[in-house]
Amino acid sequence: MFDYTGQIVRADAGRDKGGIFCVVGMDQERTMLLLADGKRRKLSHPKAKKLGHVTQLIDSQNLYDHPVIQSLQQGEPVSDRALRRALAAFKEGTTLG
Repeated sequence: MFDYTGQIVRADAGRDKGGIFCVVGMDQERTMLLLADGKRRKLSHPKAKKLGHVTQLIDSQNLYDHPVIQSLQQGEPVSDRALRRALAAFKEGTTLG
């Protein structure tokens, strides 16, 4: 099964629709993604969302190269502040439309 950790996604359903999140893991059954943005959803309490309710903003060949995202992918601890900054840098560098 594909590891989605470190992917940048946009929520397409629910009260957080349109929000930009980072996938920080998957649940035990590997059916739901665990999402965090460092502000509304902290790394300590990520949002569980079904894979079909999000859209990947970066494809698997064209990964977002940021030190915080690389740390997440390697399983290293990351702070909420660092995650917020990484997502802000992603939003500045990309036009979401």
